[in-house]
Amino acid sequence: MIARRALFAATAATIALAGCRSEGDLVIEQGVGITALRTVCPAVGVPDHTGNITLFTPAEARTADALDVTASITNLRSRCNDASDQVYTEATFDVVAQRRNTQGARTVELPYYSAVVRGGSAITAKRVGTVVVQFADGQARAQGQGVAAGTVNRTAATLPDDIRRQITQRRKAGDESAAIDPLSTPEVRAAVAQATFELLVGFQLTQDQLAYNATR
Repeated sequence: MIARRALFAATAATIALAGCRSEGDLVIEQGVGITALRTVCPAVGVPDHTGNITLFTPAEARTADALDVTASITNLRSRCNDASDQVYTEATFDVVAQRRNTQGARTVELPYYSAVVRGGSAITAKRVGTVVVQFADGQARAQGQGVAAGTVNRTAATLPDDIRRQITQRRKAGDESAAIDPLSTPEVRAAVAQATFELLVGFQLTQDQLAYNATR
């Protein structure tokens, strides 16, 4: 199971705050309706409770004196190539790790996943990789790097024309339609969700590790 944070809520307020007025954004213009220029590139993020991992020795222990290695995902960066029908997004990130026992050199392999998620919940693709962290003798902190990537079909990430028209049509102040947020209608919300993709990155945790993160 992947515990995740909703990076996009299909509400007018969320979309209004989501980004800049640049090509590909969906921006609300107060009083005159909505201008729709919506990106097909997926948002990139780390789901709740999967950005950290804690290793114990022995593995079943959960006390402070049994802590072995802790690590966190940080500096998540992405770039998107949307020049073709298959929109390719690559994300890079750092893993910063700390160990309790600094005696001797040590190599730690930490598993991570990347998943393309559609509509906030449907996983369309998932990959598992490993970040290698090298500790030198006497070193308590070390860092490794990881890469994740995903492909999204441009057509799937594009809003249907009829939905786009509902969102972008001009509305005059005083008209009944001006008081109705088009993103509040079920069919528009569903269409926006279906066309919204995310590339999520996190540690590939066991159920016990995920529960530990959620309750610590």
